[in-house]
Formats: sequence, structure tokens, C-alpha cells
Amino acid sequence: MSMNSVNTNAGAMIALQSLNSTNTQIETTQNRISTGLKVASAKDDGATWSIAQNQRSSVSSLDAVKDSLSRATSTVDVASSAGESISDLLTQMKEKALAASDTSLDTTSRSALQTDFESLRDQITTTIKNASFNGINLLDGSQSSITALANSSGSNVLTVEAQNLSLGGSIVSLASDASFGTASSASALLSTLDDSITAVSAGLSKLGTASKSLSNHSDFVGKLQDSITAGIGNLVDADLAKESANLQSLQTKQSLGIQALSIANGATSTVLSLFR
Repeated sequence: MSMNSVNTNAGAMIALQSLNSTNTQIETTQNRISTGLKVASAKDDGATWSIAQNQRSSVSSLDAVKDSLSRATSTVDVASSAGESISDLLTQMKEKALAASDTSLDTTSRSALQTDFESLRDQITTTIKNASFNGINLLDGSQSSITALANSSGSNVLTVEAQNLSLGGSIVSLASDASFGTASSASALLSTLDDSITAVSAGLSKLGTASKSLSNHSDFVGKLQDSITAGIGNLVDADLAKESANLQSLQTKQSLGIQALSIANGATSTVLSLFR
């Protein structure tokens, strides 16, 4: 037999516990809707939050990798552009030397060709000096190679070998003071110019391959970031449609809980009727 007491109202306590639980669930659901996250802090789910936080760190680190790859790509592209100009200049120099090797050419004409040849030669040096990006020059022999970050931990790098196109070097064997005054001296330069043009083409091919490799890896890093970000979303993002439906259900439950608590609190007033 149930006991009527004005000191203890078990029904009201049960109704209050149920209402408090509903209010807590509503607060959680409202937080998920406002933030869009079902795991917004370690308090919500410590293990999941920790995994997501580690992955966020990886995504952030990959931004640095992309920046490094972009800098390296720009450096290589600048060197490639300058190298192409140098190849064109060498081709023009060969044309001048070939024309000057004609024994039927008069001295005045050969002298004019010599002046053009020397101007083109000096232009190569000027081009090399200006072929730098962010203070790095891959054509003047100041760098043997450059590296770019390849992963978020920095344990892997992509290396690009420099191509020293300085006059009188291993690639451009044409001397920095090369010139001609006679048909025979002009003819003697043709072989050197041919070798230099061939070697420059090979060097530019290596730079082009390196630039393509850097660009491809940068594209991969971007896709990797997107995949990791999507994975983080799968772990911590809230299903807003589900949470919205749940909120409506909880609000209805809250209203019923308030009514139940009101009824339970009013039950003790019936005891007064026994004393009338």
C-alpha cells in the first residue's frame, strides 16, 4: 500500500530526475546543432576527439608541405625559363659563328657578327645572374640542389638537382670570353656551341621533369588533405537532420516531464482533504 507523506514525494523526485535528464539531452543536442559537431571537445568523447585532433594536426602540417612544394616549383620554373632563354641565345650565337666562318665574308661584316656574338655571350651571363627566386639560383653554381618537404612529419623530401649553366662550366663549355676574329676561329667555335646546346637541352629536361614531379606531389598533398578532412568530419560532425528531429522529440518529452512534475507536486495537496 502506498504511503501519503508531506515530507517525501517519491513521484515528484522521479519526475524531476526524468526532467533533468531530458534537459541535459536537449542541451547536448542544441550544442551539436549550434556547432555542427557531435564531438566538439574531449569531454564529449575523449578517444574520438584525440584521433580527430591528431588528424587536424596532420592537415595543418600539410599546408607547410604545400608551401614548400610551391616555393621549390617556382624556383625550378624560374630556372627553366632562364635556361630556355640561354638555349635560344646559344642558338643565335651558333648562327653568328656559322655566318662568320664563311671565308668569302669581308672583315667589316665579320666584325659586326663578332660584336653581335659577344653581346649574346654577355647576355647569357646576365640571364643567369637574374635567374633566382626567393634568393635561390639553380643556374649560377651557387646551389648543388634544393629540397622540398614531401610529408607532414618532414621525414621525406623531394630533391631537385641544380644545373650550372655558367659559361665555361660542365654544361655550357663555351668560355666566358669566347669570340672570333677570323673565319677559322669562328668555325672552331661551332663544335663547342653544338655541345653546349645539347647539354643545356639535357639540363632543361631534368629541370622540367623535376618541376612536373613537384607539381604532381603538390596535387597529391591537396587530395590527401581533402581525404583526411573528410575523415575527420566522419568522426566528429553531427548529423543535423537527425539532431533536429531528436530536438523536437526531446522538447515534447520536456513538456510532458514538466506536466508530470506538476502533477506529482500536486498529489500531496490531496492529503489536506483528509483533514476537512
